[in-house]
Amino acid sequence: MARPFALTALLLAVALPAAAQEDDPVIAYGRALVEANCAACHGIGAADGSHHPDAPPFRTLWERYPIDALEESFVEGITTGHPDMPQFTATPQQIAAIIDYIASLQP
Repeated sequence: MARPFALTALLLAVALPAAAQEDDPVIAYGRALVEANCAACHGIGAADGSHHPDAPPFRTLWERYPIDALEESFVEGITTGHPDMPQFTATPQQIAAIIDYIASLQP
């Protein structure tokens, strides 16, 4: 009996965060923004790799930067990063959605 319970617990642990992201319109909006503006270089999902060797996957950004500190970078317009990263300017609502999405990827 322990095995089916363990398998169910594992499936719920994997599925619940994804379901929570789908249910939260702000996080869904943030994901849409990064899909449109960042996915060409960065891995933006929970497991995908980056297409650009100098672009870290979003799920690992917390290892380099406090997530709270990313907001200031977005407000100022990200002009640094990987060498050929385009400048990205976003509204305060877009920034909040992107930060919420990135935070949703953290362990």
